Amino acid sequence: MQDLKSLKIISILSQSLPITEKPFRLMAENMGIDEKRLLFNLKEYKRKKIIRRFGAVLNHRRIGLKANALVCWKTKDVDKIGKILASYSEISHCYLRRTYPFWPYNLYTMIHAENKSNLLKIIKSISKKIRIYDYRILYTLKEFKKKRQNLGKIKRVKRNEIYRIKEVI
Repeated sequence: MQDLKSLKIISILSQSLPITEKPFRLMAENMGIDEKRLLFNLKEYKRKKIIRRFGAVLNHRRIGLKANALVCWKTKDVDKIGKILASYSEISHCYLRRTYPFWPYNLYTMIHAENKSNLLKIIKSISKKIRIYDYRILYTLKEFKKKRQNLGKIKRVKRNEIYRIKEVI
């Protein structure tokens, strides 16, 4: 990315798409560029892995997934196990994190199900498949925030000729 216009495009794309037949046309008009230019930029950002994909942010409770938990796994084979865990449709997030002497768990997954009983069945099934029996389940008690990240306030930082987006707090 080379300019503030690119940062503005990324910032606007972090917001919800307008509900219209041609959402990118409307967004482009609001940015003062044409739709072809916007779509070209998006393809470039995807090619350069600046953006991964476009997707819906679902309210999992409204679609019937009322139970969810953060499951913390203890494994040495993080790449292999991480790829297996990431392949499950019931898992929305899969992260590697640092361990501590009092907390040896390093692979974290967010798992969703219709109810707590099914959630436990899924966790046990996954545990059996990956042969990891040392894990902890942290059930969600209350959801406080479910939003896209807002990149409305952006700052340009140049490092090795690469521009990065940084949220300004």
